Amino acid sequence: MKLLFLLAALLLVPVAAHAKFNIAEAPIGRTNLRWWDAHWHQTLAERDADPTAKIVWLGDSITYYWQRQGGHGYDDIKPVWNKYYAPYGALDFGFVGDTTASLIWRLDHGQVAGLNPQLTIILIGANNFGHTHWGTDMTAPAIESVVGNTQKRLPNAHILLLGVLPSIRSAWISEQTLSTNAALAKHYAGNPRVTFIDLRHLFIKNGKVDAYLYVDPRMTPPEPALHPDREGMTLIAEALAPYVKKYVH
Repeated sequence: MKLLFLLAALLLVPVAAHAKFNIAEAPIGRTNLRWWDAHWHQTLAERDADPTAKIVWLGDSITYYWQRQGGHGYDDIKPVWNKYYAPYGALDFGFVGDTTASLIWRLDHGQVAGLNPQLTIILIGANNFGHTHWGTDMTAPAIESVVGNTQKRLPNAHILLLGVLPSIRSAWISEQTLSTNAALAKHYAGNPRVTFIDLRHLFIKNGKVDAYLYVDPRMTPPEPALHPDREGMTLIAEALAPYVKKYVH
């Protein structure tokens, strides 16, 4: 009966209103997945255990990779985190496979509740271009929604918004990555509370994305370059270090 009522209500909504709906901005949880739900509760426990964290990272599997200890050297990334972020009691809220929609759900359901960091670093959007196939027209405003949601919940934090990192997945994804970052750079230009940083240049060699800075091509079987390896993550940490020094005391 409730479903029928909802459908009837939707039919009464003007077509123009439907046209403005962006599913990439809608809060979509993934608690139906046991591993995701387990990680969700783990991060809530980490949140409660570290209420004075000065830095919070929000993102997807690339952010989650800060904790990776793969045992092959190139994928032992946790030591980089320990050097650059652990001294600040930083929290890593990265979730494998998350889109903007799932990050918005997490924010709405208490991911950062009770925290008061000085700096929040957001890296999200790569999965929007994957199976969901949400292009720039959906992803850029969704990332803006993530930022706005974060600002509402962490009003004292400066936000470092990282551009979607380059990958070697498809020509379409590369195009959407560039256009999304361009849109975000324009939107946040001169914003005193949000610093947008495009790190693309760190991963480009001879005009192309350098596959040797990624874990995925060295996996068995190899996969398209998406997740930076230890060297790539070190480059990210070094590039962000001046901002950490500026905003975290």
